Amino acid sequence: MAFLSAVFWGIVVLSLLVMVHEGGHFLAARAFGVRVTEFYLGMPSRYKVYRKSRKYGTEFGVTPILLGGYNRICGMEGEHDDLLAPCFAIVQREGRVSIGAVARELGIEEERALALLVTLSDWASIRPYYDAEKGEYEGQREWPDSFEALARDAAMLTEYDAGHDFSQPGSTGAGESRPIASDPSEALAFERSHTYLGKGFLKRIVILSAGPLVNLLLAFLIVTAALATVGVSTVVNSNVIGGVAEGGYAQSAGLVAGDAIVKVNDVSTSDWVSLCDALDGVLAEGRDFSVTFVRDGRETVASVDLPEGERVEFFGIDAQTRMVPLPVPDAAAAAWNYGVTVAKFAIRLIIPQHTVETLSNTSSVVGISAAASQAAAAGPLDLVLFLAMVSMSLGVMNLLPIPPLDGGKIVIEIIQLVIRRPLSRRVQNAVSYIGLAFFLFIFVFALRNDLVRILPQ
Repeated sequence: MAFLSAVFWGIVVLSLLVMVHEGGHFLAARAFGVRVTEFYLGMPSRYKVYRKSRKYGTEFGVTPILLGGYNRICGMEGEHDDLLAPCFAIVQREGRVSIGAVARELGIEEERALALLVTLSDWASIRPYYDAEKGEYEGQREWPDSFEALARDAAMLTEYDAGHDFSQPGSTGAGESRPIASDPSEALAFERSHTYLGKGFLKRIVILSAGPLVNLLLAFLIVTAALATVGVSTVVNSNVIGGVAEGGYAQSAGLVAGDAIVKVNDVSTSDWVSLCDALDGVLAEGRDFSVTFVRDGRETVASVDLPEGERVEFFGIDAQTRMVPLPVPDAAAAAWNYGVTVAKFAIRLIIPQHTVETLSNTSSVVGISAAASQAAAAGPLDLVLFLAMVSMSLGVMNLLPIPPLDGGKIVIEIIQLVIRRPLSRRVQNAVSYIGLAFFLFIFVFALRNDLVRILPQ
């Protein structure tokens, strides 16, 4: 049951936070008019349940591989090719065309023709056509033999573009011929303007950073609201015991939570401060002493036996506590300071001399799932605060300057701005592989930490 609880709450917490993260990317992309074809909870799979939005054309759904989530924001894959415009014109003219036909008309190899068609598909300018008679099906590993034009309204808007209206005269359906009347380069520029690539530097940065920033904002709001409404645990200055440690000297003396200690030897104790001072004195001496306590209105004297001549650090009692709400500005400041602490921890991961030391305090999805289960068992407040903690960590980690994280993609955008040309897909992929190797190392190290903590020794 403990295992099932950890799996359940791990999926709930991580899925919710991934949805929030991807939702930030989605909203930013749509706000700038970028096409988004898919929004899924779970990793890509041919098995999925979804609903297609009439307004955005986006498929909103879930897959059985609940290990994250993703958006398909158009224009984040593929490379520029001078033949994109004529290729787009061919598909629009024919309505549906094979890879081989495109290659022959453009006088190029089929491999390059496929790359052109895939890039245009990534832009949601055309789409692959799966022919059931050839045994093709959506979700297969290989690209199909043919691609087709999308349904477009009179203004050439697709279902993924805001303001489309297929009821207008002059609209065409998917797979129908719609020859480009203007210059193909102008038509391609129109398509590119609805993609991530077609937006300016600042808009691309906003799209990339929106996911992590939404995670950070969610965590900030949760922590601020919790501290301002529920508050923080504060020690009550009372001589009444709040708790007794298992196996401690206090328990051996017969003390229980709720007892009021009124004397330590002959020293009167009327509050927690005076009680701690009196106990510190006798524990430092390492001699046996007595405590006088009141329980149910009756005063009792108990003897405490200590190791002869040895200094004892703890008596084994806890103070009473109560929750004190913070003013909203103080709560917000505390939430901000927590975020700064998390950011400092994450930054130490990428500082070589601190990497291993920092990794010793990390957890993988296994540890997060176990902690989520424990938080859920402790109550709604603990679960919500745990959600905020993970959301803060997820937001900060994604802003690290390591591809393929959002922060790494932002760094690539900055480099391209400085050198005034796009980095090749080969270079970007190579850097991403290095980043993935680093995070695989982190995952293995964190998983080892979790197994050491969770498994019995």
